[in-house]
Amino acid sequence: MNLLEDLQWRGIVYQQTDEQGTKDILEKEKISLYCGIDPTADSMHIGHLLPFLTLRRFQNAGHRPIVLVGGATGLIGDPSGKSEERKLQTVEQVQENVAGIKKQMQNIIFDFEGENGAIMVNNYDWAGSMDIVTFLRDYGKHVGVNYMLAKDTISSRLETGISFTEFTYTILQAMDFLHLYENHNCKMQIGGSDQWGNITTGLELIRKMAPEGSKAFGLTIPLVTKADGTKFGKSESGTVWLDAEKTSPYEFYQFWINTADADVIKYLKYFTFLSKEEIEALEISVQEEPHLRKAQKALAEEMTRFVHGEEALQQAIKITGALFSGDIKNLTASEIKQGFKDVPSYEHTSGEDINIVELLVASNIAPSKRQAREDVSNGAVSINGERVTELEYTISEKDRIEGEFTVIRRGKKKYFLIKY
Repeated sequence: MNLLEDLQWRGIVYQQTDEQGTKDILEKEKISLYCGIDPTADSMHIGHLLPFLTLRRFQNAGHRPIVLVGGATGLIGDPSGKSEERKLQTVEQVQENVAGIKKQMQNIIFDFEGENGAIMVNNYDWAGSMDIVTFLRDYGKHVGVNYMLAKDTISSRLETGISFTEFTYTILQAMDFLHLYENHNCKMQIGGSDQWGNITTGLELIRKMAPEGSKAFGLTIPLVTKADGTKFGKSESGTVWLDAEKTSPYEFYQFWINTADADVIKYLKYFTFLSKEEIEALEISVQEEPHLRKAQKALAEEMTRFVHGEEALQQAIKITGALFSGDIKNLTASEIKQGFKDVPSYEHTSGEDINIVELLVASNIAPSKRQAREDVSNGAVSINGERVTELEYTISEKDRIEGEFTVIRRGKKKYFLIKY
């Protein structure tokens, strides 16, 4: 399969401005193409991944990716998908976010070396200092109000209201496409399906302002959905970030491994670089031996390795195995922090040895001493994976993992973390 056929097999192509033209140019030459992101936070989350992974597929096929970080458009706010005005960020916050996103693009997604090494640009460099008269005369003059009102991103906001600031966003993004076309020979823009209006406005500006005969293309990618109708990219603890400080590699791994059977093959096609043959073999496994969860394991391993690296992947697998088996004592304090981030915790401030029954009550693991004694006697309490049945058992230094934590399990699945 060629690149376009592979993208279509994966279900990544949603709309094209010129399907035949796109096919022809990709067959004839290696092009430069871009995708943009507005720095609304200092880290990307997994909802950002699909367009940029698609851009990486173009790079793998020999084309040059241009990554545009919207230092200027991030100050305005894209009205697409929003029912109300965005809260404007300060210039300082946007620039801080730009730095965080640039680091992730360079360290995770793209190869910046070689003949088709990625290029990273910031639209603040050409739009940030532009005066309003230049904007209106040189660019606004070429984009009709009726043309803009016909865009879904704008027409959907007319009843609830849209400011002139957000109304002009599509022109700013169109300026980006024109600038990259003129300065980097950029022939294509890709983006999510909600960016169709902005992409086509860029093509309109190129048609009117670039030399006669200039040709560029647009391609959009479908919105990622879950079979059960819930929002993709959210875990029980919130947004799944690419930043390991915001979402640990273990949490990241758990998000993917908990993918439903109904979604896992689609996500393997969307997000991984596994071949058609490998994915089809995993699809058979989902149908014939779903209890083995081979597809989910492959998805979790591929994504965690890609974003966080092999070492973090192995650590996530180790934590997962320890929690499943109850073999807690072999985890490090760092791994305990990842695996038990969201479990109830209790800080034992005195640092002194304490009887198991007293600790269960003090930490609210058991509601009373009577219940605590009953739980211990019945073998329902484990310390760092070891069952404790002695009522006189004392939690001491030997029970502290690297002097920082003791993990208590009550019953089969209820974990509690004691901090020192």
